[in-house]
Amino acid sequence: MDFISGEIIGIDKPLGWTSFDAVKRLRGAIQRRLRVKKFKVGHAGTLDPLATGVLIVCTGRATREIETLQNGSKEYIAEITLGATTPSFDLETEVDATFPWEHITIESVHEVLPRFIGRVMQVPPVFSAVKVDGKRAYNLARKGKEVELKAKPLEIKEIEVLSFEGRVLTIRVVCSKGTYIRALARDIGEALSSGAHLTGLRRTRVGDVRIEDCLTIDKAVEVIANGPLTFPDDYKINNEVASLSEVTE
Repeated sequence: MDFISGEIIGIDKPLGWTSFDAVKRLRGAIQRRLRVKKFKVGHAGTLDPLATGVLIVCTGRATREIETLQNGSKEYIAEITLGATTPSFDLETEVDATFPWEHITIESVHEVLPRFIGRVMQVPPVFSAVKVDGKRAYNLARKGKEVELKAKPLEIKEIEVLSFEGRVLTIRVVCSKGTYIRALARDIGEALSSGAHLTGLRRTRVGDVRIEDCLTIDKAVEVIANGPLTFPDDYKINNEVASLSEVTE
């Protein structure tokens, strides 16, 4: 492993962790292995705490590739509960309204889903990291302030129904960067003349990195601690492992 030249590590982010939590854990493990106080580690594409799955973590000079990596298409498995909405469009907030859902059939689901495939405009959730006058929308929303967000263009390449049981719809979605699956759940609920919110989300692919190729956090830390270590040719080692200025910011 050459953390300085750069490693790209696929992590299966656990439920409840922020993307920053995962990066912090791996950065700490690398700093201990290299015996440095600072080291550049970043991630390609934020994953909400209530979501699990693929999180790409880049180290050292590979952080230059973050923008390219996060521009890759993404695949999700989403569980959508019909008949109720929440302000955040997921389980972060409590149900604020309920709607009839018994009229929804698998046929009506298949009828409305094609509306969301292709290049579409989507209004992001107010509980999101979108900036409004320099402030994160979720900070304003959590303070009870009214937030109005503009629709943004994105592309949804595929939507496949995996199951529909009771009021729970499970779909597979392949989409572009910037797609909020929570907002898609909201829009599907409205298209079905009901309400809906996201009750489960797993990212199964980012670009060419698939969930089956990813490591758990604990396994990644173990590999970092015990795996073979190499250094680039322009890296000087004294009595202790030194660090290049470009990777210690």
